[in-house]
Amino acid sequence: MRALLLLALVLAPNLSAQDKTLRVGLFPNVTHAQPLVARAMAREGKPWFEPHLGPGWKVEWFTYNAGPGAMEAFFAKSIDLTYVGPNPAINAHVRSAGQEVRIIAGSANGGAALIIPGNSPIKVPADFRGKRIATPQLGNTQDVAARAWLAANGLKTTPTGAGDAQVVPTANPDQLSLFQQGKLDGVWTVEPWVSRLEREAGGKIFLEQKEEATTVLAVRRQFLTEQRDLVKRFAAAHAELTEWINANAVEARRLIKSELKELTKADMNDALLESALGRLTFTATPPREALGKFAEDAKKAGFLKGDANLTKLVELP
Repeated sequence: MRALLLLALVLAPNLSAQDKTLRVGLFPNVTHAQPLVARAMAREGKPWFEPHLGPGWKVEWFTYNAGPGAMEAFFAKSIDLTYVGPNPAINAHVRSAGQEVRIIAGSANGGAALIIPGNSPIKVPADFRGKRIATPQLGNTQDVAARAWLAANGLKTTPTGAGDAQVVPTANPDQLSLFQQGKLDGVWTVEPWVSRLEREAGGKIFLEQKEEATTVLAVRRQFLTEQRDLVKRFAAAHAELTEWINANAVEARRLIKSELKELTKADMNDALLESALGRLTFTATPPREALGKFAEDAKKAGFLKGDANLTKLVELP
């Protein structure tokens, strides 16, 4: 009994520390500026979120390529919050009958586009018949947008890549190399890949989403219920960081560049980063009115069936 008591005393601090770890997802894209800046600040000894969260709390970051992967982490309860595109959050919300996901803030608008080769003969949407278009991941926000846009223009697609136009979910780095090799007729993606396709592969913008929500901040509903005050503090810190980024563009750009290099092991040149950030607007306001359109796009793309009840999707802590 004495041995068990001593073991419990030894383990208790570790359990307490584990309980005070907030697990947050992000993508290594400039559309996720707030977590990139926060991570870079922490590496430089000036953490942003931790002082807002309270004594003993720390943030552990998890990186994903696109939204569906982050939502699977939600279902597995391996992260608590994540920066993510609207469509994966909507799909996960509907898939769980409204029980799993809540959007608590906006993050970034704009920065997404459909890019075609500079010498492409494509002039109108109908010209994409029989063509190959890459998107970051099946079911992510750009994948849904591409399929919905093609459907609205009379071109059917399927998840397997068949149809009037072939949509090929492809990781962003692979999109660039395939585009350079002439193996893609278009890419629907987000910054900084839009600018990279322009600058490094001679691409040109066919269609740009200048104002649509690109990134939101989402939380697991159960975690929100259990830790509402903590989530509220994180959301407030996120809003303050968004204001700081907008007011300190030069320093924010330096931190974003530093963190992207840390995550991707590649150094983005200043002109490319400036181009990418120039297409984005950072805001903490949740895109309430736009969510219905995202849901309609998901229906057109075949990812949602029937009516999607989104009345509980946005919930401020």
